[in-house]
Amino acid sequence: MANRSTTHTAASAPDAPVVRCDEVTRTYTRGTDPVLKRRQQPTVTALDAVSLAIDSGEFVGVSGPSGSGKSTLLYLLAGLDVPTRGTVAIHGIDTKALSERERAALRLEHVGIVFQRFHLVPSLSARGNVALPLVEHGVRKRERHRRADTLLDRVGLGDRATHAPGELSGGEQQRVAIARALVTEPALLIADEPTGELDTETGARVLDVVDEATDACAVVLASHDDQALARTDRVIRLRDGRIVDDA
Repeated sequence: MANRSTTHTAASAPDAPVVRCDEVTRTYTRGTDPVLKRRQQPTVTALDAVSLAIDSGEFVGVSGPSGSGKSTLLYLLAGLDVPTRGTVAIHGIDTKALSERERAALRLEHVGIVFQRFHLVPSLSARGNVALPLVEHGVRKRERHRRADTLLDRVGLGDRATHAPGELSGGEQQRVAIARALVTEPALLIADEPTGELDTETGARVLDVVDEATDACAVVLASHDDQALARTDRVIRLRDGRIVDDA
């Protein structure tokens, strides 16, 4: 496994982007044709020769129609998947050169992920959900709770720390999910349609929290919402797996 000292050494390179893609292509095989038995159906190209770089403090939007490659790009940027061809480097570390276990360690160290559907643990309080990633870091319970409470205050939920997810509104649950993604102080925050199931006013509050995260890390936000994308520094627009605009 890549040790922490190696990770920190890569992270300390001056002016290096937080995440970089060089000629990244990701293809998938649809599976075995039920008629032709062993013959495989043609592959689908989800991303085609995509290159980009994202620096610390940048707030970058990703947009495009369904099937354009947004989700595939986010999974690659987060180290949840690896490219078929090309290179994705998080803090200079080539994700394809790592085992699954090493990629998981890299994500834990450097990446926070916010999903549209929250993915909170129902049996844990808001504080417990936010503190959960720190268990893998070996942080003591008292310190885990202190950090979780600090972030819950930051997202405006200090008075809801002991509430279970089922006792929180959708917007509150999403803010807990953002606090959880930030508790390890990641260099990169990936947010996949974080306001997709929220009303306009609640979504705006969630975006305020995401926007504030750029004070400490790079943020990549995938969204269909033009108002959400208008908050970003630049928008990467995808179509048919290719970048058609990056401005």
